[in-house]
Amino acid sequence: MPAFRIAPAVAEAFPDTLIALVVATGVRGHEPWPHTATALQDLEQQLADGTWRPADETDPRIEAWHTAYRSFGTNPRRIRPSVDALGRRLAKKGSLPRINPAVDSYNSVSVRHGLPAGAFDLAHVTGDVDIRHADGTESFTPLGEPGTVEHPKPGEVVYADAAGVLTRHWNHRDAHRTRVTEDSAHVAFVLETLRADRDGDLLKVAADELQGLLAPHADQTAVHYLSPTQPQATA
Repeated sequence: MPAFRIAPAVAEAFPDTLIALVVATGVRGHEPWPHTATALQDLEQQLADGTWRPADETDPRIEAWHTAYRSFGTNPRRIRPSVDALGRRLAKKGSLPRINPAVDSYNSVSVRHGLPAGAFDLAHVTGDVDIRHADGTESFTPLGEPGTVEHPKPGEVVYADAAGVLTRHWNHRDAHRTRVTEDSAHVAFVLETLRADRDGDLLKVAADELQGLLAPHADQTAVHYLSPTQPQATA
């Protein structure tokens, strides 16, 4: 089972980081997930009714990520944090994409709570996963672009295993290799905040909500937390 680790330099640069690692084993991605379908429909209906809107870059939850991106040389208005991009898409189109039940589950939780989320098919992870600064030599193949190879900029925060980079710009985009499909049976989901002092309780509510969507369709689920004071957990 891989370990997930926050590198000391990242912990020092972002001391209020808190990451929820929600691990699901025996995931059954081909069966109907009615609670996830309802969660998506409820968000879209609330948006249509005008009773709720996704967080945008004026929201402190999103603003914190924009500040972090700028700190490692990424323009957050050109390359947006995942939750920012997802919320903008929802606000513009009035609906969220339907990818597959596991991905739809973390998308709904992410946009509802204004927290970045992602997931990795652990069957395709090589060794442990480190959240660290890139050195510029690593390779990354973006989701949906299996023939493309990119190299993160030195200093950019990435998730990386022994074979390469799994996410660029901390949470902007996932890798094709570890993408979650209907066939993914052992999956690690992540939810993130840079302001545990302010949004730590919100993150825990979101992690519980995601676990609740996953649990009926998995043999086992568990939630672990990573922080500068507890920088490692095993999936």
